[in-house]
Amino acid sequence: MKFNRDLNFGNLIGQKTLIYGETNTGKTLYTANFVQFLLESKNNDPKEISILDFAPKLTYFNDLKIGGRVQDYFENSVKCNNIKVIGEIIPPRLNAKNKNELYSNICHNFKKIYEIIEIYNSSPTPVLIINDISLFLHLGSNKYLINTINKSDTFFGNSYYGSSISSKFSKLISIKEKRKVESLIKNVENSFTTT
Repeated sequence: MKFNRDLNFGNLIGQKTLIYGETNTGKTLYTANFVQFLLESKNNDPKEISILDFAPKLTYFNDLKIGGRVQDYFENSVKCNNIKVIGEIIPPRLNAKNKNELYSNICHNFKKIYEIIEIYNSSPTPVLIINDISLFLHLGSNKYLINTINKSDTFFGNSYYGSSISSKFSKLISIKEKRKVESLIKNVENSFTTT
């Protein structure tokens, strides 16, 4: 189903929601808008909202915006329970010159992301926000991720699902990523495309 910019965010409270699509289609912006709605319209306690941001820093590739964090779109999201990655997340395909570098980047990211998911799992909050899920899915398990999502009452996340980020040596990882995102779409009750 296509994501509608006029969607009533109130209908997503108590639900599990995933938005997915190409780069530069507003996924992180909509996610930040949902956090803003919870804080400003619903007056949710910010400490009951956990944000796991898997995105690399905002960068540009072939005139497309790649990455970007929830905080880049809604500064007050810093009031929430942000479980931050220690170090940096690497855009795995964009920062690789060959297959070995690609897999090294993916392994690096997985370790960092897995650590913050485990922190959330040890002390879940009623609301879980995840930005850029596909970076976890390069190596991570859908089942593990679904179990994490199900610890929250309200989940809102986003994932890259497209073909604009690719290279001649990343085809296999792109196919795997696409299949895992498709599986996630089937397992999250409200899934919307932004493309």
